[in-house]
Amino acid sequence: MKRYKLRNNLVILLLVTLLAVTSCSFTAKNFDEDSDKDQVLIELISYVIEQGHFDMKDVDDDFSQAVFKDYIKGLDPIKRHFLESDFEEFEAFETLIDDQIKNKNLLFFNLTVDRYKKRMEESKAFYAELLEKPFNFQEQETINTDYENADYAVNKKGLKERWRQQFKFSTLSTFHDLKLEQKDKIENDEDVEVKSDAELEKEAREITKESIENYFDTMSDLERKDWFSLYINSFVSQFDPHTNYFAPQDKDRFDISMSGKLEGIGARLQKQRDNVKIVEVISGGPAWTNGELEVGDLIQKVKQEDEDEPVDIRGMRLDDAVDLIKGPKGTKVVLTVKKVDGSTQTISIVRDVVEIEETYAKSSTVERNGELFGVINLPKFYFDMQNYDERNAASDIKKELERLNEIDAKGLVMDLRNNGGGSLSTVVDIAGFFIEKGPVVQVKDAKNNTEVLKDTDSNVIWDKPLVILVNELSASASEILAAAMQDYERAIVIGSKQTYGKGTVQNVVDLNRWMRNSSFGDMGALKITTQKFYRINGGSTQLKGVESDVAVPDRYSYIDIGERDYENPMPWDKIAPANYKVWKGYSNLDEVISSSKGRLSNNAQIQMIDENAKWIQSQRNQNSFSLNYESYSKEIEKVEEMAQKFEKINNYNTSLTYESLPYEEALMAQDSSLTQKRKRWHESLSKDVYVEEAIQVLQDLKVDEDSIKLAARKD
Repeated sequence: MKRYKLRNNLVILLLVTLLAVTSCSFTAKNFDEDSDKDQVLIELISYVIEQGHFDMKDVDDDFSQAVFKDYIKGLDPIKRHFLESDFEEFEAFETLIDDQIKNKNLLFFNLTVDRYKKRMEESKAFYAELLEKPFNFQEQETINTDYENADYAVNKKGLKERWRQQFKFSTLSTFHDLKLEQKDKIENDEDVEVKSDAELEKEAREITKESIENYFDTMSDLERKDWFSLYINSFVSQFDPHTNYFAPQDKDRFDISMSGKLEGIGARLQKQRDNVKIVEVISGGPAWTNGELEVGDLIQKVKQEDEDEPVDIRGMRLDDAVDLIKGPKGTKVVLTVKKVDGSTQTISIVRDVVEIEETYAKSSTVERNGELFGVINLPKFYFDMQNYDERNAASDIKKELERLNEIDAKGLVMDLRNNGGGSLSTVVDIAGFFIEKGPVVQVKDAKNNTEVLKDTDSNVIWDKPLVILVNELSASASEILAAAMQDYERAIVIGSKQTYGKGTVQNVVDLNRWMRNSSFGDMGALKITTQKFYRINGGSTQLKGVESDVAVPDRYSYIDIGERDYENPMPWDKIAPANYKVWKGYSNLDEVISSSKGRLSNNAQIQMIDENAKWIQSQRNQNSFSLNYESYSKEIEKVEEMAQKFEKINNYNTSLTYESLPYEEALMAQDSSLTQKRKRWHESLSKDVYVEEAIQVLQDLKVDEDSIKLAARKD
């Protein structure tokens, strides 16, 4: 009964949280009917942020300079439109934007958009000329792609030269790919029309031309409201990276604009300068099943199965890129991807729907030295908002724990790697399965009101050793569970140096609720940060995430990925700790952690993963590229050789054998597709050095039954 009440209270809390920013003392505002819609929108958004944001900043000259920097970078990210004289003219407004926002003055915005359109038309006038003649790939020439630190072109001649270099680089890349493709076909005795280098160069140039024409067509379709959304978001994103404005047209594309979901392949993406970046691979989706696409990859080109040539999507709007990637179930899309390690790979994916079952918790068993252990993989903290008592992460985890108890498993690995979070209520329930009772997480709002969410049920489902696996992509709810178990000393956390670091809560609010009988039309929506999570020890999970007890390198170790990869992240801070008692169940916790660190520091597989991570860092820091074919080709070969060297990481074998639980074995006998899915997962586990170490740690941990009983009597 206690647990039932807790669930319902948490659902109510969630609903209150979601509605808080849209109610409170907010009432309809009166706006000057002589103002235009853009002016009203600035006033309205300023008002909502001031009333509801968790950490309201001073809108002053420093704030103005930050808006100026982000807005200009958003307009012209690779500095191929504005001249130095344009930028100097814009700089006069650098410390005035805050005043213009307060006064609903759009002079700066109008100036930049008008100038951008002018420069765009000028670029259209000369791009064809630059692509008319063949490029000389024998010349010793380089291009620097660190545009953020590059100067603006002094004049139109310099601007034209910048375009020429970018065209040459794009054409060189395509030329190199066409040569390799032709070579492979010849070596495989395929029927192919052999083309000369001159013909291949011309073909590559035509592809570059088609790509830039698509870019100009896309940019020409943009309207004032599109540019104004960019301006508004340059303003609101200064409060934190998760506060965003969604224009009316974006509300109709909620899955794309807010979650970045790629329909058809099962992934989430975001725009990064001119690139389309993968930020999540959805469990159970086609990309997840395919196994080749990973977080941090940049999609450069998209080819349909019935087309001969790919479309270059660099520079394309996010939703236009999505339109190319998504498609009907069963059709194939071919993606040209720049991998995290710098190599280029062509990945074919058959579009499909996400298999919901694969987003749910699943369990496996493994035997080591005569003892049986359990592994539970939880891709996300799922639940039904309308009815918490329907299937959810907590109810599923409870069943798996009970099943593992039935077969007398001696320890448990809870795998939260790549788990981006989800329902707060399920976190509190799941934490309660491992502790008698007590606080799990603290939530603070903008008015400094702190709510301590507790497990009030003294029933413990799992009282045996527990290891939690995390990585840089374990976020939000995952961090709350890992942090709570770490603070209670209930589990050993193994994984990346730190988790994602998202310790904030956002709510999406309809801006129209402040507009009564308005003639301005649909005002769009605002996603705004309203709360912050804190561990029971008082520290925030924001920015710092959760630091593993046993930190292990992985491929993301030396690059910024997660909250710290954003601009303007909210800071880490701390509040008073909650009242909780450390679990006294382990008699050798510190010794086991020390032994694990020692083992992993000498593990050859971990050392190779660390070397790979350092290589990835060096590749991502590279900004200078040769425009000489021979030099470019050698550099590509070097990258491919290193990528192949690190393929050995995937050949690792732990000699451990993983099996499904008895109940699932029975299901698999009736379902061949489930058999294949579990076989794939078990093979992956058998090659996983992190799970291997987690099992070793479980076997080393000793539970002190007398200490547990003594603590229970004291309570």
